Amino acid sequence: MRKETEQTVEPQSLCQGVLVRGFGGFYVASDESGAEFTLRCKKKFRRMKMSPLVGDEVLFQPGEGEEHGWLEEILPRKTECLRPPVANVTLLLIVVAPAPAPDLLLVDRMMIRARQQGMKVCLVVNKCDLDASLAQQMRLQYAGADCPVLEVSAHEHKGLEDVRSMMAGETCCFTGQSGVGKSTMINALLGLELETGEISQKILRGKNTTRHAELLLSGGLRVLDTAGFSLLELDGKMEPVLLKEFYPEFTPLEGQCRFTPCYHDKEPGCAVTACVEKGEINQERVERYRLLLADVRQTWRERYD
Repeated sequence: MRKETEQTVEPQSLCQGVLVRGFGGFYVASDESGAEFTLRCKKKFRRMKMSPLVGDEVLFQPGEGEEHGWLEEILPRKTECLRPPVANVTLLLIVVAPAPAPDLLLVDRMMIRARQQGMKVCLVVNKCDLDASLAQQMRLQYAGADCPVLEVSAHEHKGLEDVRSMMAGETCCFTGQSGVGKSTMINALLGLELETGEISQKILRGKNTTRHAELLLSGGLRVLDTAGFSLLELDGKMEPVLLKEFYPEFTPLEGQCRFTPCYHDKEPGCAVTACVEKGEINQERVERYRLLLADVRQTWRERYD
C-alpha cells in the first residue's frame, strides 16, 4: 500500500471528479468520462476538521495500477447536509403518494429545511394512477409556494419526462415517507435496479431500502440516493420571526400587516389572515405554518437551557 506523501502536488497535475460513495475510510470518485477511482483521504483534512461527503467535487491524484489514489482537495460546496451527510444537493424532490397518506407537515418541514440550505424544491405526486385527484389537491395546498407539482406514475412510466426536465443540470435528492415509491422512481428515471420495498398492509408504510449515501450518475442526471432526509428538523438557531421568509406566498404581503414585525399568527390586522379569509392563501397550509412557528418559538426559548 502506498504511503501518504505530504509534498505539495501541483493542481494542474490533478484530476477532477465527484465523490459517488464512501466505505471503510475509502472514497470513490468519478471523473467526467465516468471512470471511477478509489481514494484515501489525506491527514490534512483531519487537521482541518473537514470530512469528505458524497457529492463533493474534488481534486485527486489517481493511484498507479491497483494502488489507491489520494484525495487532495475538496472544492467549495454549494450546499451541505449533516443528516444525511451529503454535499452539493441543488434540488430536493419531495415525493408523496395516495398511500401512505401524505404527511403535509413533514412536507412543509422538508421544504423549509431545503430552502435554508439554498436548495430548490419540487413536489412529485407518484402513483397518480391510484388517485388522480391528489395532484390537484397538492397544487391547491402549495399555490404560490414556488414549488412545482409534478404528476407521475413511476410504475407505469407516466410523467417521467417532466421530472427529467426538472432534474436537468441539478444534483438531486428524492425524499418522502417510506413506501411512496422513491426507489421505483429512481429506477425508472435512470434505468437502474435499486432495491425497492413493499408497503406493509398493516401500517401502510414501506420498508426503507436505502442504507447508505451514493451518487448515481446516468444519462446526464445526478441523483443522491440516501436514507434519512425524512428525519430533517428545523434549524434550532432560527429566530421565530424568520420562519415566514420560507413561505413565498407570504412575500407579496410584506409591509401590509398592521404590526411590524408580524408573525402572521392571528395578530389583529394581519394581511395573511385576511388572505386566508378571502380564500387567496390555503388555510390548511397557514395552520401548519402556525404549528411550526410554535415549535420554532419553543426551540428558540430553550436554546440556552
